[in-house]
Amino acid sequence: MTGMGILQPVVALAGWTLVMWLWMYATRLPAMSKAGIAPDDARDTGGLGGRLPPQVQWKAQNYNHLHEAPTVFYAVAIVLVIVGQGDGFNLWLGWAYVVLRVLHSLVQATINKVAVRFGLFTLSTLVLIALTFHAAITVFDIHL
Repeated sequence: MTGMGILQPVVALAGWTLVMWLWMYATRLPAMSKAGIAPDDARDTGGLGGRLPPQVQWKAQNYNHLHEAPTVFYAVAIVLVIVGQGDGFNLWLGWAYVVLRVLHSLVQATINKVAVRFGLFTLSTLVLIALTFHAAITVFDIHL
């Protein structure tokens, strides 16, 4: 169907979010066990903050990040589908957004270089701005 192509990157990013969830728990649970932290201990001490190694926390922080700006991507992508504009250049932008967010995740979860993460975040935000602008053109019937 016309305009639905952008749903592919939507599903891909949702899938990546679940990969990060698995990676988070695959590292967090063994680290908690090694540190002698019971699940309920996190409730009473203000979370796991400084109690787990930073490399373990990075995955959880990224998982949380995947529930922030990407929610705007999901909403805009659905709007683009509804107005029949989810193919062509917008589809390419959708895939660019996903690739940039996956790269952001990999950087944060492994080496966590803030300057690199910021660059990737900025690029992904510029892509999101373009997608939002394209949706606005159609939704608000803007003639340029």
